Amino acid sequence: MPELKRLQAGHASAVLAFELANRGYFAASISDRGDDYFDQFTDRYNALLAEQEAGICAFVAENGSVLGRFNLVDIEDHTAELGYRVAQHVAGRGVATATVRELCRLAAARHGLRTVRAATARQNVASQKVLTKAGFVPVGPADPAHVGGKPGTWYRRDLALPPCGQAANQT
Repeated sequence: MPELKRLQAGHASAVLAFELANRGYFAASISDRGDDYFDQFTDRYNALLAEQEAGICAFVAENGSVLGRFNLVDIEDHTAELGYRVAQHVAGRGVATATVRELCRLAAARHGLRTVRAATARQNVASQKVLTKAGFVPVGPADPAHVGGKPGTWYRRDLALPPCGQAANQT
């Protein structure tokens, strides 16, 4: 199983290569990031590193290449929003499901989160399967602005609290 790692400055070139190699694949099911994203990648990546201090940004790596990006954002009141994307060459192999499950476990154990939400476009059946297999349930419609201008659905997973005596924010 690939390893879930926090973003670091030295990962920038691998993350950029992942985004570029999979750009067309991602655009088929989610909004394209646009040329500006790639033109300003270094600044955006550095901003993610800075934001990581207040939240979580993680990716899956195997042999130095990025297989996916898994992010928890908008953390407030023990709740976060999940976003993820997986490389085309590992799609359908369980990487996304296993990693979303692990990220949920870490979100509860290390960061004290109680709920994780995710929005997906109705046409993105693969993402819906990942969320369902990872223990999420549909909870209502998502504003198209949240899913690239397409109709979508919010999913939610309530997380188990860490056992008594185990503090959140442990690493």
